[in-house]
Amino acid sequence: MRQTILGANGQIGRELALSLNREFDCDIRLVSRKPQKVNATDELKSANLLDLAQTLAAVEGSDIVYLTAGLPMDTQLWVEQWPVIMGNVIQACKTHGAKLVYFDNTYMYPQTAQPQHEDAAFVPNGAKGRVRGDITQILLDEMKAGRLEAMICRAPEFYGPGQTQSITNTTAIDNLAQGKKAKVFLRDDTKRSLIYTPDASRAMALLGNTPDAYGQTWHLPCDDNRLTYKEFITLAADIFKVSARYTVVKEWQLWLAGKFNPTIRDAGELLPRYRCDNLFISDKFKARFPDFKVTRFEQGLAEIAKERKLI
Repeated sequence: MRQTILGANGQIGRELALSLNREFDCDIRLVSRKPQKVNATDELKSANLLDLAQTLAAVEGSDIVYLTAGLPMDTQLWVEQWPVIMGNVIQACKTHGAKLVYFDNTYMYPQTAQPQHEDAAFVPNGAKGRVRGDITQILLDEMKAGRLEAMICRAPEFYGPGQTQSITNTTAIDNLAQGKKAKVFLRDDTKRSLIYTPDASRAMALLGNTPDAYGQTWHLPCDDNRLTYKEFITLAADIFKVSARYTVVKEWQLWLAGKFNPTIRDAGELLPRYRCDNLFISDKFKARFPDFKVTRFEQGLAEIAKERKLI
């Protein structure tokens, strides 16, 4: 069996390659513009997912395809490129009879304190959320019509080791690890749902290799002992052996910074989620896979500290 990862250079793709190699007997193909081996036996294939012919060639011979590709935080890029990527990947999987496992985010969800389940309505707050909702709906329609065997694996915000790219890593973990003040958006007293990136990839590998998991949306598993950013930073600082210093960045400060920094400006549509508790519910996965061990915040932060030689 060949399992192919599209967008294999990101942290999720790399962790997924490790999980598949460790847990399942399969050949692994890594696809990106400039793929690099994660395991010694990985097959590498260069492809641009914006090109249908290259996507078809990348998927050919695959039994299971994981779409873990990411794009820079650029709204125009998302609007222009995500529909093309999803269309090409769906076409390639249908052409070659491959199953598709799509790694999704929560940008299209309501940014309220209501618990988020797999059937949450899509109520995006901006263009990035709208395009992610649109391409997810395209995939759902293909699944419902029976034209493609696929599943959606959805994750909230990340934290994790390696090259994990997330607001929490960038503003809190990276700063604390360097002995600097962490930054917190809007409030430090709201509960956050964060997923440890190796857990996301382990869970996705398990789902992809579970035949009866297809045709569904799955919330990937998180530590249900949700922390506020104040609690998260206090815990991280204790583990990193640094001072738990942080600044709460107000909305007007982010608005002003966005005038000069396009990345901050592009993240603006996500700000409402930091005003209230973020309750991402992964009970469905935990009920189906009761033996899956979710990494607790203490464990995840300790692993990050070891990797960075802080302890």
